[in-house]
Amino acid sequence: MTATAHPEVEQQQPQRAVPRWQAAAAGLLAAVAALAAAEVVAALLDGAGSPVTAIGTAVINLAPVALKDAAIALLGTADKPALIGGVLLVLAIVAAVTGVLAVRRFWQGAAGVVLLGVVGLGAVLADASAGVASLLPSFVAVITGVAALHVLVSALTGTTGEPAPDRRRFLLAAGAVGASAAVGGGVARWLVANRRAAVAASAVRLPAADQALPPVPDGASLQVDGLTPFITPNDDFYRIDTALRAPTIAVDDWRLKITGMVDNPMEVTYDQLLEYELVEADITLACVSNEVGGDLIGNARWRGVRMADLLEDARVQSGADQLVGRAVDGFTTGSPLETVLDGRESLIAIGMNGEPLPRLHGFPARIVVPGLYGYVSATKWLAELELTTFDAFDAYWVPRGWAERAPIKTQSRIDVPSAMTDVRTGPQTVAGVAWAQGRGIARVEVQVDDGPWEEAQLAEAVGKDTWRQWAYRWQATEGTHQLRVRATDETGETQPEERVAPRPDGATGWHTVAVPVTAA
Repeated sequence: MTATAHPEVEQQQPQRAVPRWQAAAAGLLAAVAALAAAEVVAALLDGAGSPVTAIGTAVINLAPVALKDAAIALLGTADKPALIGGVLLVLAIVAAVTGVLAVRRFWQGAAGVVLLGVVGLGAVLADASAGVASLLPSFVAVITGVAALHVLVSALTGTTGEPAPDRRRFLLAAGAVGASAAVGGGVARWLVANRRAAVAASAVRLPAADQALPPVPDGASLQVDGLTPFITPNDDFYRIDTALRAPTIAVDDWRLKITGMVDNPMEVTYDQLLEYELVEADITLACVSNEVGGDLIGNARWRGVRMADLLEDARVQSGADQLVGRAVDGFTTGSPLETVLDGRESLIAIGMNGEPLPRLHGFPARIVVPGLYGYVSATKWLAELELTTFDAFDAYWVPRGWAERAPIKTQSRIDVPSAMTDVRTGPQTVAGVAWAQGRGIARVEVQVDDGPWEEAQLAEAVGKDTWRQWAYRWQATEGTHQLRVRATDETGETQPEERVAPRPDGATGWHTVAVPVTAA
């Protein structure tokens, strides 16, 4: 008698193993769909931000000061893109692992998606300035991510009792999820761009200054190829702040509060701010993280209202010695009150180089205080001025190891020739900029190798609060030479030779470049 196979055995077919790369791709695509959905929700809701931005902000706030210093020193203005790239890389790795787990047991992959959502929610909740709306993108991301992962994993593994489907089914599912994510990302970008355009349109009317400055004199520029221009274009102006995504604020919604130790607390609208006298001032701003010879510095013509005028109306109480600037995202700076009231042009700026203040530089209003490093003065996206004392409040960077008060130090930089640029023997121009805001530059000297210090030509001084170009004519000889520069301010103080790191109150030292010279 011929044996027959059991009917249940006949119905079973071998299950093909799912390649790991396909499982990882499923996890990655699900994560992309989740992030795209979160971006759409964030773009639709005022006060909401994407989970990636929230996580990046949490990393900034929790990172050790030494790590932040190293990132700024190494990456400069590219620190934020690098951070976002790092967050996305970690998310990609976790998402790939999630896809592999989901193919084995779907609940494990789904749990991984939920865990990522919890991390996003935790990052949002850690931000004191975040509203309830900021929670929604993370919730939507989790729901979208789990749904997309289910679609993709089902395409890979089939249903219970069926053989694994072919590659075509997975590619169709992957294409559908990927296309949905691309459409979602495009919609999010369109919504954000429209919102920014609407904000910009409401601010195109930059009123003329009541006290306008004359054009920058021709003598302020030495016309040397490669030399930093006297006025830094807005698009080239350095940006160092803690905001991963610059706030988008409509002037109709903007309010400036003046609180704390004042007899007359105030709340000022944008239109009310424009009722004060508008002035212009050429002011060089510098980041305290700027290394010797660094480029975290820029000069612009600012237009705005003197803070002293507003504080006069608020009637500051005796005993106040610190002016805290608070941004819409909760960031704070703390300026000595005396620097705002001593006659220098300390401004609530609404214009930059003849244009409305750019969004990346603090639109609709920011603080500009000559002579102070930005971390104690240059609050962007300004929302509040609080009068208090240094004993009562520490601004954002002070508990993180930076000095409470930080006047800008006298510094100079060589722009031409740049380090290790090959030059020819014969007459060569060495040129750069020097700055000592609040004091002005009186003299710049250049040293070649161990030779004598020789005085450089100075461009026309525009004011004590701006940098000053300089140039030196050098008879270059063959070989590699060390070029050094030092500046002396109008108080007679020469910048010291000793190299000191930026933390806690700004770098010092002579900028030195090595220049190889070959025969002409």
